[in-house]
Amino acid sequence: MTGTDRYLLDNRQTEAGERFDAFATLFDPTTFRHIEGCGIGSGWRCWEVGAGGTSVVSWLAEKVGPTGKVVATDIDTTRLAAAARPPEVDIRVHDVSAEEPPGEDFDLVHARLVLVHVPDRERALRSMIKSLRPGGRLLLEDADPALQPLTCPDERGPDQQLANRLRQGFRRLLADRGADLSYGRTLPRLLREAGLRQVAADAYFPLASPACAALESATIRQIREQLVTAGLATDEDIDRHLANVATGTMDLATAPLISAWGRKA
Repeated sequence: MTGTDRYLLDNRQTEAGERFDAFATLFDPTTFRHIEGCGIGSGWRCWEVGAGGTSVVSWLAEKVGPTGKVVATDIDTTRLAAAARPPEVDIRVHDVSAEEPPGEDFDLVHARLVLVHVPDRERALRSMIKSLRPGGRLLLEDADPALQPLTCPDERGPDQQLANRLRQGFRRLLADRGADLSYGRTLPRLLREAGLRQVAADAYFPLASPACAALESATIRQIREQLVTAGLATDEDIDRHLANVATGTMDLATAPLISAWGRKA
């Protein structure tokens, strides 16, 4: 399968835009805090890997200004290409796990919720490090669904049990397509083993946010057909769960987002 075929959550589907909006609400503050910590400034050259949506790309472009450059890549740039962009943003169709990096001497390379899905994570990591200038910064952010596998950590009744059963089905679909559901926790070690310096990491675990509900609804609607076809849920299960989420009374969670960063020697 190609990278596009392997990916469960197609960027071209309507629900993808809702998911990107939810990710921006949930995770952009964490991402921006870490990039600020890298010292980003005017004139920096940045590579945003697997950009998907536009929120991080637009923020980076504002930070680097007209003297900088942001290269935004993805296997499907549909949503990136449809949005207005400043001249310092270069959008390219690119598979980080199968192609050479789209340049060298980047000051910053960032990927969020990307490597957990790609088929050759080792090659992708090598490619990103190769593209950095000496002293350049790498920031990787990935989920660890195996670390916190529940939609409803407070499972207190049949509605929460159904939510967690559907999350288990979602994880099964991801694993069947090659996703590493324990990848996030490995990031600090992988960066150290790759020779990066000053490696550190932290994790963010959203719980009971309206954006968690928006993400859950969009995700379940996007993978509905696959869940039913695989025998992991019925249409009645999914209708009931979506109605439960729409009440706004369920305390929903995401998998922890683990952020790890380091500097190239």
